[in-house]
Amino acid sequence: MTASATGAEAATVALLAAAALHLGFQLTVTLVVYPALAAAPDWPRAHAAHSRAIAPVVLVVYGALVLAGGWALGAARADPWVLLAVAGGGVSLLATALVAAPTHGRLAGGRDDALVRRLIAADRVRAAGAVLCGVAAAVALARGG
Repeated sequence: MTASATGAEAATVALLAAAALHLGFQLTVTLVVYPALAAAPDWPRAHAAHSRAIAPVVLVVYGALVLAGGWALGAARADPWVLLAVAGGGVSLLATALVAAPTHGRLAGGRDDALVRRLIAADRVRAAGAVLCGVAAAVALARGG
């Protein structure tokens, strides 16, 4: 194995690790956190607590995903599975930046059922992106990094 192949494999391992972290985080949000938040009787308090608690976790998870994805893109020489993994992560990031974060901002002013539905829809898009990212990263590593 050449040094560049070893570097590509290490980058793909990092991508898979970040993708797995992201997938675990995202599925927890989708299956546990958002249903509990949507059912919270004291919306202002629950939403504020959620926003404070989740922001640092989002920064760590998405930061790891961006760093590992960038490394893998640079090292993997356009491997289609790496590209697909990065695209899946990108879908999650874009859904967060363009829909979920602004919707959370609007929900800080009070509960609005239409906005909660929009947030849940964006979250499902993020979950799909996270699944795609994780599966494609695993395939990329299995095919040789």
